Amino acid sequence: MKQDYYEILGISKGASAAEIKKAYRKKAIQYHPDKNPDDKDAEEMFKKAAEAYEVLSDDNKKARYDQYGHAAFEGGGGFGGGGFGGGMNMDDIFSQFGDIFGGAFGGGGGGGFSGFGGAGGGRQRRVKGSNLRIRVKLSLEEIANGVEKKVKVRRKVQAPGVSYKTCETCNGSGQMTRITNTILGRMQTSTTCSTCGGTGQTISKKPADADSHGLKVSEETVVIKIPAGVEEGMQLKVAGKGNEAPGNGISGDLLVAIEEKEHEALKREGDNLHYDLYISFSEAALGSSKEIDTVTGKVRIKVESGVQSGKILRLRGKGIPSINGYGKGDLLVHINVWTPKTLTKEQRNFFEKMAKEENFVPSPEKSDKSFFEKVKDMFS
Repeated sequence: MKQDYYEILGISKGASAAEIKKAYRKKAIQYHPDKNPDDKDAEEMFKKAAEAYEVLSDDNKKARYDQYGHAAFEGGGGFGGGGFGGGMNMDDIFSQFGDIFGGAFGGGGGGGFSGFGGAGGGRQRRVKGSNLRIRVKLSLEEIANGVEKKVKVRRKVQAPGVSYKTCETCNGSGQMTRITNTILGRMQTSTTCSTCGGTGQTISKKPADADSHGLKVSEETVVIKIPAGVEEGMQLKVAGKGNEAPGNGISGDLLVAIEEKEHEALKREGDNLHYDLYISFSEAALGSSKEIDTVTGKVRIKVESGVQSGKILRLRGKGIPSINGYGKGDLLVHINVWTPKTLTKEQRNFFEKMAKEENFVPSPEKSDKSFFEKVKDMFS
């Protein structure tokens, strides 16, 4: 089981954005590769802290995580919330979060990971390609059972025949260093190379159909594994299936927004489903057997004689699986006794005759719950 993100950073669930950032910086410095050379455990903790910060520092992802836990990001391409579980490495972390550390490891020239995020050590900046966004419509049956979808995506990829050379402006460092004489002495500042954008490379050769970055649009079929229990508006991520980046850059991600198709008979409410069952006076009085829809197919239920309109039959476990893995919701069948709008003369005579019969006079018992009590029970 994956470790809780708040636990990794050593903070409470109500921590502010500033506290989250401070906690991450503390953990990242503690387990930084420069301070723990060849220490695999420290490297793993460094990655976990970055993954936790990547989610908790984003209001949208944090809200989903608080509601659904790790399951909110499952489905396609490793860690679905934008983390590092399947696609990103140490370089990716430095590229994305280098500014968090400020000068904690800067200024020292020397190899390793000193000066990441373009601050000081001459390290090239790995550019990340842009993300792509698509919408996937799912039926209730697909949501209930989980599904694997194949979608065609038009994404930018490196064109065949593209070659790169060392940037002549920065000599491959990705940085431009400037030394200024001040009253306090010589001050050195570093900025990202404007020629290569910090990659340390420029294009030396490219085909005619490639853009200025050596990329071209290509159509690709991407497989998306969607877990059971997803909801409208939830977003999954397929790591590395967005637009590629030039040179040795990191591919962007494919962000998949979930849409629910309206079901003809079933209405969803969280993990529960609702079904309106209409029966006739005769069926209500005599009892009957009715076939109804569920997300796993049709089932037959028994309607007891004397059933009242508004009664709710609960079919346990016939709803939607919890995305957190905590079982399934229920299917709530709402009984509606259908009142005829027109009557034949013979039917009217029958009901006029029965109107004063004892069995036809409303006489609710104390055990018969009111509408409001039924609604309260339904949500309890």
